[in-house]
Amino acid sequence: MKYVCELCGWEYDEELGSPENGIAPGTKFEDLPEDFECPLCGADKGSFSEQ
Repeated sequence: MKYVCELCGWEYDEELGSPENGIAPGTKFEDLPEDFECPLCGADKGSFSEQ
């Protein structure tokens, strides 16, 4: 599943994770910390939508 930040368009792909941000490949979006923020614009987790 992929999730996109509605504010800036940054994409989180669960399969790839985000190793440059300390998120291992295979990490489900729902398993990200509640205080997760978009690494580009700082938007909170609620600002992401499923793609």
